[in-house]
Amino acid sequence: MATEFQISMDAHDPSKLADFWAQALGYVVQPPPPGFDSWEAFAEANNIPQDRWNDYSAIIDPEGKRPRFFFQRVPEGKTAKNRVHLDVNAGLEAVDRLVALGAKRIQEFDQGPMGHWVTMLDPEGNEFCVQG
Repeated sequence: MATEFQISMDAHDPSKLADFWAQALGYVVQPPPPGFDSWEAFAEANNIPQDRWNDYSAIIDPEGKRPRFFFQRVPEGKTAKNRVHLDVNAGLEAVDRLVALGAKRIQEFDQGPMGHWVTMLDPEGNEFCVQG
């Protein structure tokens, strides 16, 4: 039996990065627990200081089939190339849409039968590829 997992990403602004990836992947920001109409209401009810409200965010697949993404605030910036990255199979037509959402196009590769992809950076500089 397969083991469930989530993908965790460090971020300076978890909420902003979660919004980008939700739009990029067709996910939604994870709703607050039952009984709360917002994450802010949840934080207030649990006495979480306002300056900590953006320490975490998460996005989920609305169909519940794909893994959850968890974004956690860290003080340091990104300093090196990712050792693991996402390959987004959205087709090359998605590149312009992702740029409009805040991604940056880096380089395009056409390896014939091996594939065609564009290397990109998300709004915080994390590498990912869009395959066509």
